[in-house]
Amino acid sequence: MNFSKLPEPSTDVPKGGAIALPPQSRCSPVLTPLAYFLGQHLVIPAYFGPIAIAGQAYLPTSGPVILAPTHRARWDSILLPFAAGRLVTGRDLRFMVTADEVKGVQGWFIRRLGGFAVNVRRPTVASLRHGIELLLEGEMLVIYPEGGIRRDDRIHGLKPGLARLAVQAEATRPGLGVQVLPVDIYYGEAFPHWRCPVQIQIGSPLAVHSYLNGEDSPEALKTGAKQLTADLQAQLETMVGDRKAKAAAAEPMLPQP
Repeated sequence: MNFSKLPEPSTDVPKGGAIALPPQSRCSPVLTPLAYFLGQHLVIPAYFGPIAIAGQAYLPTSGPVILAPTHRARWDSILLPFAAGRLVTGRDLRFMVTADEVKGVQGWFIRRLGGFAVNVRRPTVASLRHGIELLLEGEMLVIYPEGGIRRDDRIHGLKPGLARLAVQAEATRPGLGVQVLPVDIYYGEAFPHWRCPVQIQIGSPLAVHSYLNGEDSPEALKTGAKQLTADLQAQLETMVGDRKAKAAAAEPMLPQP
């Protein structure tokens, strides 16, 4: 995702204030609680086997947050609210989704369940600013840093857009306190099947302000975003590696011939 056209805070984005935008998404007061209820009590328990969730203590109950999960299946966007949404933190998640998904009836529901679209081939300034606006309002966003779904249980190169969005929001309002939390989602199979187990690990947060050092120049934002992307990738790789090591240690040893 190319965020290079996003204006710097010193030009089009007013410091210390919100960005005037037409509403692009919202959480319906009727549909959102209904969706959470059905997911929590019907869809998830009916389809999956045991679900292990760790690291929920890292989830803040207020303030701007970006959840940065691995993307292994379409189920991810149903499981994340289960692991980090209103039943855990009292907060509704806001999802950045591709423009292809926000069409027709499905798009109507997605926009009313907190989703907002970005054209990954030609991202518009307005849609990217909407993400900043949500952070300025203290929302919890979900952005998949690898981009599309990856089935091979390893961390691919992260797209730079998440970090650029995070540092832009922090620079727009110094002291905003944006946090980025890595999340590892693992199904045990490349293609999740009925009654398969799920493991969700939420990692410790990365404080975005520490990547800016009080500066807001274009070069400082670029450097900070690059380092934030690198640190996020390293943390996700460590989480996946630790999970694999624990799984290997738990396997019974084969008898020696």
